[in-house]
Amino acid sequence: MLTRIEGDGPSCAGEAVLQERPVAHAQFVLVMKCPADRGMSHRVTSLLSDRRCDILDSSQFSDPQSQLVFLRILFSVEDQAITEGVLRRDIGLLYPSPAVRWQLFDTRKRTRVLLMVSKVGHCLNDLLFRYASGTLPVEICGVVSNHRDLAQLVENYSLPFHHFPLPSQAPLAVKVAQEQRVLDLVEAYDVDLVVLARYMQVLSAATCDALSGRVINIHHSFLPSFKGSKPYGQAHERGVKLIGATAHFVTGYLDEGPIIEQDVERIDHAMSPDALAAIGRDAECVVLARAVKWFAERRVLLNGNKTVVLK
Repeated sequence: MLTRIEGDGPSCAGEAVLQERPVAHAQFVLVMKCPADRGMSHRVTSLLSDRRCDILDSSQFSDPQSQLVFLRILFSVEDQAITEGVLRRDIGLLYPSPAVRWQLFDTRKRTRVLLMVSKVGHCLNDLLFRYASGTLPVEICGVVSNHRDLAQLVENYSLPFHHFPLPSQAPLAVKVAQEQRVLDLVEAYDVDLVVLARYMQVLSAATCDALSGRVINIHHSFLPSFKGSKPYGQAHERGVKLIGATAHFVTGYLDEGPIIEQDVERIDHAMSPDALAAIGRDAECVVLARAVKWFAERRVLLNGNKTVVLK
C-alpha cells in the first residue's frame, strides 16, 4: 500500500515542508537508481541507522551493461522526530546529484489504480476479486470501458463504471477526445497507475507519453512473438508447444514496452485455438496481478527498454 510523497527526488531536497506529521512506527520504501557506486548501499543504510530506522527488507542489483545500480529498501521509523520531511531532506543532502534518482513512498497509503477494459472480463474480474479480498495492495478508483458489457460486474463491487464509447474506425478527433476523458479521470482521481485489463484499443502516442511509466498492459501472448489482437491463432498456426502471457509497460510502440512479468503453459498439437485461449486466460490473470502488485510495492524500476524487479 504505497503512494508517492510530494517532492520526491534530489531536486526538492532543500524545499520547505508544508505539513509535518509524526511517522512513529510508519514504514517507507526507498527506491534508488544511479550510476554504479560501490558505497551507495552502505551510505544509505548508515543514514537510516543514524535516524534510528529499522531496515526490514533490502534488495540491490548492479547492471554491468547500463552501469546502473538499483536499490529498494523497506524500513520502519520509530522516532517521532523523524518526519517525512526530515527523511526527504536528509536523503537529498546525501545524494544532491541529479544523476541519482530516488523516490520515497509511504506504505500506509495505497497506490491508486484506474482499470480499463473492453468486452473480455477475466482479468478485470480477477483484479477486482483480489482487491476486494485484500490480497492486492491497491485502491481501485474506477473502471473505464469502451463498451457497457461489464458494467454490472463493476457495480457488484460498488466501484464507479465509466462508459467512454469509441466506435470502430473512429476519426482521430473522436479518439483524441475519448482519451482526453481518460486523462481527465486520471487527474480527478489522482491515479498512480492505469491498468489495461484486456482493453482492446491502442492508446495514442500522446496519451502514452502523458502516462509514461504509469500504464501496464496484459498481452495475451509471450512477447516479443505474436503481437497484435489474435496471438493464439498465430501460435496455433506455428504449432508452438508453449503459450504464455506478458505484462508490460505501455509505450507508443505496440506491444514493445518494457516487460514486467511473463509466464507460460505447456500445450500440444491436439489443442484448438479456443483451447489455447482458455488456457491462456488463466496465465493472463496471474501475470497481470503479479505486475500490478509489484508496481504497488515499488519493486519495478525502469532500466532503458527493460525493467528491474527487485523481489
